[in-house]
Amino acid sequence: MKVGLLSREFPPDVYGGAGVHVEFLARELRPLTDLQVHCWGEGHGDGVVRHRAWGGLGAANDALRTFSVDLSMAAGLEGRDLVHSHTWYANLAGHLAKLLYGIPHVVTSHSLEPLRPWKAEQLGGGYALSSWAERTAVETADAVIAVSHGMRDDILACYPAIDPARVRVVHNGIDPELYRPDPGTEALHRLGVDPDRPYVLFVGRITRQKGVPHLLRAARHLDPVVQLVLCAGAPDTAEIDREFRALFDELRRTRGGVLWIPDMLPRPDVVQLLTHAAVFTCPSVYEPLGIVNLEAMACGTAVVASAVGGIPEVVSDQETGLLVPYDEKRPEAFEEQLGALLGRLARDPETAARMGAAGRARAVREFGWSAVARRTVDVYEELLPTGV
Repeated sequence: MKVGLLSREFPPDVYGGAGVHVEFLARELRPLTDLQVHCWGEGHGDGVVRHRAWGGLGAANDALRTFSVDLSMAAGLEGRDLVHSHTWYANLAGHLAKLLYGIPHVVTSHSLEPLRPWKAEQLGGGYALSSWAERTAVETADAVIAVSHGMRDDILACYPAIDPARVRVVHNGIDPELYRPDPGTEALHRLGVDPDRPYVLFVGRITRQKGVPHLLRAARHLDPVVQLVLCAGAPDTAEIDREFRALFDELRRTRGGVLWIPDMLPRPDVVQLLTHAAVFTCPSVYEPLGIVNLEAMACGTAVVASAVGGIPEVVSDQETGLLVPYDEKRPEAFEEQLGALLGRLARDPETAARMGAAGRARAVREFGWSAVARRTVDVYEELLPTGV
């Protein structure tokens, strides 16, 4: 079958979980399908077609620039048997291809615009456009793939017009060969992390969704011997960037061992940081699944995360890590408990090691990318006539 896989992110331009998902899904789909990837960027080659926003929209709202990329993608999908779009950045392209060529459209939902109202800070009026594009694509798609059961519940709650039978669950995956414990410490020394002191690690973007301000306030409760390492970049807005910097500077004035790494690190460096962390933390206030938790688990590291969205489907409380209830009306209670549980595991290396080993075993056993791709192809085959 000839499949068009549509995404904003694709290597080398990957900055979030959706991009990681598409990267590895594409790798596993190639032996199973005639795959053509359409993404943002420049150039062609190796089954990848990259698209740029129309130059005449250089000063326009980002949502309009996105739609111009979607038009270019849709024009390039002629001859495909099926299109599969990821995130609102590519959903409209999939919807237009469905209408233009009369082919099935599959949407994978990694997050939902109605549950991310803070995106209005980044997009302004464009948030109404991104919400419209997502709703239009999801409600008319031939199948919707949710990355967790929690995400499926959110999809049906946000878009009640969808027939529940069209919404399938296919979890995110992990490559346990790329993400595995690395005993080396070269990256730690180079980046300024003291390997002889325990550290709490965060890896993610500086956004409201990822809960980074909550983490910085929670870190006030950490024992001074515990380091806090933040691999955090790509702030959504100038406002969240200023808030992050103010909290970071405040924390550094009161204690040592606080390190901010704003650059996008190569994967081997991230794997090494994950491996040697006393505990990895994911304090998201909204998270359909949280692929970064799988990455930490595959590296044998215990996880302390917020109990939101699909995270409890990945992080098994008291087994592979600890979960913290989140209530947006009581942020101080969340921050205090987050800090307490991070400190508890950082001071208890035996328990952290046991949870890390259990996490590695679970990641390998239940979240392999080959199984994800096979379940995805099963969805495609249900939508295509026999013989395609």
